[in-house]
Amino acid sequence: MDCRGCVTVCNAGGAKEVGILASLLRLDAQKAGKELKVDEFTLERQCDPEYIAELSEQVEKNYDAILSKACSVGPQFSTRRHPKEKIYPSLNACFIGGALAHGIWADHCQACGNCVIHKFGGMCPITRCSKSLMNGPCGGSSNGVCEIS
Repeated sequence: MDCRGCVTVCNAGGAKEVGILASLLRLDAQKAGKELKVDEFTLERQCDPEYIAELSEQVEKNYDAILSKACSVGPQFSTRRHPKEKIYPSLNACFIGGALAHGIWADHCQACGNCVIHKFGGMCPITRCSKSLMNGPCGGSSNGVCEIS
């Protein structure tokens, strides 16, 4: 299952990546001498309940498992809607980031639920500080610059 949301923009998910994953699964099964039916389908987004409704049509086809190529919200929403189905994440999202350049992403948020960027010049001290400090420079700074970078 593909998501056309942010994973598509960062080239971690999307129709192309789902196609690659499906091809690899088919090749692996063929190599092992097993028969494996792999279908590919796309949801507009997996983080909105109204788009997850489209999954119902696919679930009726009685798959053994469904792989979600979305951030962790996708498989969680999908499982909530279809609790008896085996829905697995096939993408290990590790941060909420922003693009620095094409294909280069940087971590900008840990989604901690206690946003204080307005107090730190528009930067998240939890994510952007190597030591996640919020109370001023640590002992490892020199001339106001962090020892890490």
